[in-house]
Amino acid sequence: MELSRRRFALLSSAAVATLAAPAVIRVASAATWSGPRPKNVILMISDGAGYHTWNAASYFEFGKLGEQVYDRFPVKTLMTTYPLNTSSKPTNDPTPRVSYDPMAAWSLAPGQGDLGGEITKKKYPNYFAGYEYVKKNYTDSAAAGTALAAGIKTYNNSINFDNNGKPVKMVAEFAKAAGKSTGVVSSVQISHATPAAFAAHNISRNNYAEIGREMIEEGLCDVIMGAGHPMFDDDGMYRAPAGDKAFQYVGGPDTYFKAVTDRTTYQWIETKAQFERLAKGELELKKPKVLGVAQVHTTLQFNRSGQGMGKLVPNVPDLATMSLAALQVLAKNERGFFLMIEGGAVDWAAHANDTARLVEEQIDFNRAVRAVVGWIERNGGFAQNLLIVTTDHGNGMLYGPESDRFAFQPIVNKGKGQLPEVTWHYDTHTNELVPVWAAGPGAEQLVQLSTREDPHTALAGWGEQRRYHDITDIGRLLIAAVSTEQRASAN
Repeated sequence: MELSRRRFALLSSAAVATLAAPAVIRVASAATWSGPRPKNVILMISDGAGYHTWNAASYFEFGKLGEQVYDRFPVKTLMTTYPLNTSSKPTNDPTPRVSYDPMAAWSLAPGQGDLGGEITKKKYPNYFAGYEYVKKNYTDSAAAGTALAAGIKTYNNSINFDNNGKPVKMVAEFAKAAGKSTGVVSSVQISHATPAAFAAHNISRNNYAEIGREMIEEGLCDVIMGAGHPMFDDDGMYRAPAGDKAFQYVGGPDTYFKAVTDRTTYQWIETKAQFERLAKGELELKKPKVLGVAQVHTTLQFNRSGQGMGKLVPNVPDLATMSLAALQVLAKNERGFFLMIEGGAVDWAAHANDTARLVEEQIDFNRAVRAVVGWIERNGGFAQNLLIVTTDHGNGMLYGPESDRFAFQPIVNKGKGQLPEVTWHYDTHTNELVPVWAAGPGAEQLVQLSTREDPHTALAGWGEQRRYHDITDIGRLLIAAVSTEQRASAN
């Protein structure tokens, strides 16, 4: 606590309140390569995981930081996530309307008023100008997913559409053109924003049935796994679907019944036992493509009844099992694959300011990362596999218990098996820097792309990590990693 007070005093005397002019969006061309490309490319996204979300889970799991498998990766960077603009539809205007300004993001000047919560309906005071700044002009998961998949800035709500309302080519399409297999795995609905961004195109993320129908009937991805089952509720209990809306996440009733009656290009699986057998390579597949929708409606675990951890829905797999099941299918392609794995309900827990389930969901994601790294070590190692672990944006402004008085105070570790002491300052997304870890061929390019510097990151306990790149740099790196096709710069 004393350290936080000293940091506060130091920064108060440094005239941090003076705000710099907003930065101009940098246009980065597709990444170039000096060595061999990876055979397989895996992107893992803990949706909505601000910096202290990662720390909270590590404190609970290990009682300290530095013990996660990704902590050993050779590359660690920071990343901006802001969209082109915050419109919910195309504006046909190429002018960037949002940026990230380090001076504004860490300002200790007094904030003005408060912002009402979008989910909790609480009032969140703007104790400091920096808090107020990062609460505004944030990306949604659709624009962030498009940035990660297609390497472009676009409006909020877009699933691989640019700001002129035109579809853009994204990483799964480049991978397919190169003869690779592709897949998406998520702990939330298969047609939710992040998995959709790596498997479909739509003018709006909210068109779930259209997106689900494209994903399943057009079949860009060889593996689709997640939640969204129309016949089960959030506790994994069978129920009669109440109208067509219950089927929206799987493309509507017609698409769902095609899928379960073997009239699509996918083999349908849904039971926990099927996922577990596939993960072990023991499930007989009659088709080369797999559509796995767990027996739960919206999330694997987060949206279940009750409070806090424990008493999990018993009939659904965890994210690690789904990830290994997907790898079993995709690895059959000798040319390699691209796979996106999302811990999607981390974001849901942050929206709800639910610290216990935030930690629970982040731990589930961490276990999936460990499972994937284990698979990589058994299958060519990091000489053949590129793995990037990150988020798409922050959420909830999670800081320490006295962060209303001491700006940006880090969360307080209470030891292994104990929830850290925290304060939530918001209940939705933020325009703040987020961490990235990477290993494998091409990972070092993220360091080279980190050409900007935020001199204030130590305030939140980030040590010497100051340099950052943009979220679109990951998208361009992924595209370059899966394909040698030349591509013009976006934006």
